[in-house]
Amino acid sequence: MKKPRAAAGGAEPTDGAQSVRRALAVLRLVASGQERGVRLTDIAVMSGLSRPTVHRLLKVLIDETAVEQDPATKHYLVGTEMSLLGLARGGRFPLRAVAEPYLQALAAEVGDTVFLSVRHGADSVCVARYLGSHPIQVLSIDVGVRRPLGGSVSGIVLLAAMNQDESRELTQTNASRLALQKRDTSAILREVRAARDQGHAYAAQGVMPGTSAVAVPIRDNRGHVLAAVSVAALADRLDRKRLPDVLARIKVQTERITKRHTEIAKHAARRNSPGSGA
Repeated sequence: MKKPRAAAGGAEPTDGAQSVRRALAVLRLVASGQERGVRLTDIAVMSGLSRPTVHRLLKVLIDETAVEQDPATKHYLVGTEMSLLGLARGGRFPLRAVAEPYLQALAAEVGDTVFLSVRHGADSVCVARYLGSHPIQVLSIDVGVRRPLGGSVSGIVLLAAMNQDESRELTQTNASRLALQKRDTSAILREVRAARDQGHAYAAQGVMPGTSAVAVPIRDNRGHVLAAVSVAALADRLDRKRLPDVLARIKVQTERITKRHTEIAKHAARRNSPGSGA
């Protein structure tokens, strides 16, 4: 028996909303592949959807140029439509503009690569990257890369900003995706607890072999976490002996970002208040 269609002006049918959510979930997983793309099999595993369902959604997204398929590898990549849509909100990440001079200074001080990442749903997304002066830079994340929360030190810091129940639920939601990165959910939750206690996340073994990484949160003036700043370096440049110095330098710059972010927010509030003449 067919489900009745919604009356004109009525609520959207549940199956229609579900299809939109599934399509967006698939699109986010495709985006995680960057220029490498993602296999149909991996999208099905990570999404928990059947291969026929994923294939059907991808076909629609390809028809709309939101996704394209590499003819050689058969991997799926984000299409031109998404790039063009993104141009409509070029200033969508004001924190990036606020943080840029401080993170550039940090990269110059430590000599290694600095990343700025934000939370988007169950993912962390790299929104900026700054290179240091050391001849070997660890380019473990490209701008625009999204990883499941818990898949990197930035994700650990962003999970640590949540309450315990929320961080546990999100980690379990990402379990199949994290498993593809050979990340164990129990180990991730231990790292999250440590990050809450210490105020930072450190990985002696980073995402890339032979590297290490550390991340610290950026907070607003009320203590809410806005983003994560991470430094990635060759393991011998970010061992536990050098870690305290790098952490101290990161925290100086994150505190400056918080101060500047607060100043801008206060100025905007005064400008927009009644009687301001704006």
